[in-house]
Amino acid sequence: MKLSKFKFDLPPGLLAMYPTENRDESRLMVVHKDTGEIEHKIFKDIIEYFGEGDQVIVNDTKVFPARLYGNKEKTGAKIEVFLLRELNKDLNLWDVLVDPARKIRVGNKLYFGEGELVAEVIDNTTSRGRTIRFLFDGTNEEFYKAIDELGETPLPKEIARKAEEEDRERFQTIYADKVGAVAAPTAGIHFTKQVLKRMELHGIDVHPITLHLGLGTFRPVDVEDLTKHKMDSENYVVPVDTAEAVNKALDEKKKVCAIGTTVLRTLESSVSAMDRLKGNEGWTDKFIFPPFEPKIANALVTNFHLPESTLLMNASAFGGYDLIMDAYQVAIKEKYRFFSYGDAMLII
Repeated sequence: MKLSKFKFDLPPGLLAMYPTENRDESRLMVVHKDTGEIEHKIFKDIIEYFGEGDQVIVNDTKVFPARLYGNKEKTGAKIEVFLLRELNKDLNLWDVLVDPARKIRVGNKLYFGEGELVAEVIDNTTSRGRTIRFLFDGTNEEFYKAIDELGETPLPKEIARKAEEEDRERFQTIYADKVGAVAAPTAGIHFTKQVLKRMELHGIDVHPITLHLGLGTFRPVDVEDLTKHKMDSENYVVPVDTAEAVNKALDEKKKVCAIGTTVLRTLESSVSAMDRLKGNEGWTDKFIFPPFEPKIANALVTNFHLPESTLLMNASAFGGYDLIMDAYQVAIKEKYRFFSYGDAMLII
């Protein structure tokens, strides 16, 4: 499959800059894989497509305010540091991106806030990548509290505006629990307590996995031959309870719905020799693109993604290339909203 097959013209006005006022009132396109039928609904209608014993699998990762603004020692030059991942909790070592990169060299000290956080650059990793060590004497809990106070919600650059206070809540699922992501698993943003309660009352079970999203999710594909694209590795956990519930549903021919491409990748990264889900943890760089036959999930909720993105390829692999690309043209015609704060698609 070629990169150019995922090119389409997205009118700029359809890229959502803000979320809908109410999470569960975003639009929902329902795409039926077997018939090709397309329905237009509101997200809270999703309950209509599931029943007792079906399993809905969510990603409970929690986004932390990963974008820090500070100053370089001596010169006072303004710098941006984007926290990618914690490398060593005891040593406060982090893998980061810096801007402007040419000004930030090994040995430099960086100051954030009124000096509440100080970091030292200890290695160059890529042109913009650095390894830094925070010089912090407090507990890990106090460190994260400082990050929370000084950091900014890491909205993707395509949402071309400054992060606002409301984004701290809205660029996050309501069931976010385990801190570690620098991007939200956006398919889950549409869920409300009311929708989850209605699922519970209908006997629809909700179980978590954890996959901590890195910026690699949004990294452009720069090769035409998709077999040559390499995804960044991301840390995941599939709890044993989740695996048992999913396998029971598969045995009983029930639905297993992945809420988002991160969940789909996690489930498909932990498949046993018997095509069942394993309780597991580790790292995955699984890249899903057509043609692809999912082993675990038989339904997928996902947002509307940007042209040539790995997320679009993932959705197309699950729903079938022709059907999903046709559905995207319908979405453009019907003015669905795209990207992280956009509308949702249920592929069933």
